[in-house]
Amino acid sequence: MRLAIRGLTKFIFGAVLVGLLLFLPAGSLLYPNAWLFMGLLFIPILILGTVLLIKSPALLEKRLDSKEEDGAQKVFVALSGLIFIAGFVVAGLDYRLGWSDVPTWVVVTASCILLLSYALYAEVMRENTYLSRKIEVSEGQKVVDTGLYSVVRHPMYAVTVWLFLSIPVVLGSWWSLLCFSPYVIVIAVRIVNEEKLLVAQLQGYSDYRKRVKYRLIPFVW
Repeated sequence: MRLAIRGLTKFIFGAVLVGLLLFLPAGSLLYPNAWLFMGLLFIPILILGTVLLIKSPALLEKRLDSKEEDGAQKVFVALSGLIFIAGFVVAGLDYRLGWSDVPTWVVVTASCILLLSYALYAEVMRENTYLSRKIEVSEGQKVVDTGLYSVVRHPMYAVTVWLFLSIPVVLGSWWSLLCFSPYVIVIAVRIVNEEKLLVAQLQGYSDYRKRVKYRLIPFVW
């Protein structure tokens, strides 16, 4: 019950915060792309959270614990937060001022990418029960090298890049996409920093890096 209340509190807080960041700059609640996005974002989160609460409460507790202890990782989290705030605010202003004209078929395509990204995100969590929102190596942790982890070393980050870059398009704002774009750089630098810790503390990770060459994008990086 404690975990359920904690998760529900975070869920409600997140929904309210995102709503404020979108609808206040838009100057109206009649922002259809914002409602579409919030539905695509929070309904899967609610479903996934419920499944984790029933099937894997320990993993849910890990996902809810987002307080970073490493100094560099704290900077990456803060930068990601600023990117999100800027992207949502600009999307709302874009709707109010009519800066962008994103075709409906593009919004629909981005919505499908967002949902697919969520499905892959759930698969990553199924494959790797050690996942945490903060960078750490758990006691007894082993290298996961099957499924998506046999394609790239950081499938969770790969999926979140697709997820986050689809968000501004769903919101119907090219200018917001420009705001979200630096997230790719933040993730790339975060991966480099994280791998230093994994090589130092996770047994077998050095060999895993030799077997799986690419960090984020197959045949690219």
